[in-house]
Amino acid sequence: MLIDTHVHLDSFSDDEIAAILDRSREAGVGFVICAGTTVASSIRSVALSRMYSSFFSGVGVHPMDITEPLVEVDYKALSDLAKAEEKVIVMSEIGLDYMDGMPDRAWQFPAFREQINIARNLNLPIVFHSREAHKDCFRVLREEKGYEVGGVMHYFQGSLEEAKEVIDMGFYISIARPIFRLPHLQEVVSKIPMENIVIETDSAPQPFKKNRDNWTEPRYLRPITEKIAELKEMDVMSVETALFQNTKNLLSSQWDVVEKYVPEF
Repeated sequence: MLIDTHVHLDSFSDDEIAAILDRSREAGVGFVICAGTTVASSIRSVALSRMYSSFFSGVGVHPMDITEPLVEVDYKALSDLAKAEEKVIVMSEIGLDYMDGMPDRAWQFPAFREQINIARNLNLPIVFHSREAHKDCFRVLREEKGYEVGGVMHYFQGSLEEAKEVIDMGFYISIARPIFRLPHLQEVVSKIPMENIVIETDSAPQPFKKNRDNWTEPRYLRPITEKIAELKEMDVMSVETALFQNTKNLLSSQWDVVEKYVPEF
């Protein structure tokens, strides 16, 4: 089965989520991990994980959503939520974002550092976001010993050198739909070891697409897997098997929880 390591299904209505999960199941997706972007969205993600056996959660505050400096009450809320809910299996989505118009970096850095520390204290893999901030992002992960719990560089679109640096830190490279449109990413995927790759869709509502059927959903893991197989010159089943094992290794500290709710694993 395929595993979507990063979605934002909490942004959909309850009515939509059930249908999305049904379609993903038909495509061979075993479960999804929904990333929190604020304390409120983390709470909603956890609530949804209680409703669906194939729905797991991350907690975290996305660097784009830091509207004011995070304080102790915010960190405590994330930590308490992760401690209280066993289906919280990653710290997600955290990181740095240097795109124009993003929150003050003086707010982003302590938020990233403190959330790495929460992940280490709770033994949760880290799913991190980095946009135009790779050098600083990697430095902070090293300084805060994020490699002790490992994790994923989400929605990877970087260079081969950056991919190697991520892998050397003990993190996985997460591949999503940009693999269909970025030649340099196709080259990266063809050259990095299969054992360092996981997949995701980053699914969220896309009202800018007029045709609802074109919105990205976890079911799109199937063509992503097929594209990786093409680039690696491997058969699809072998790639699917490798991706499953990689994700199991990524979530090794939490895999007993996965097996509890998705017994076919």
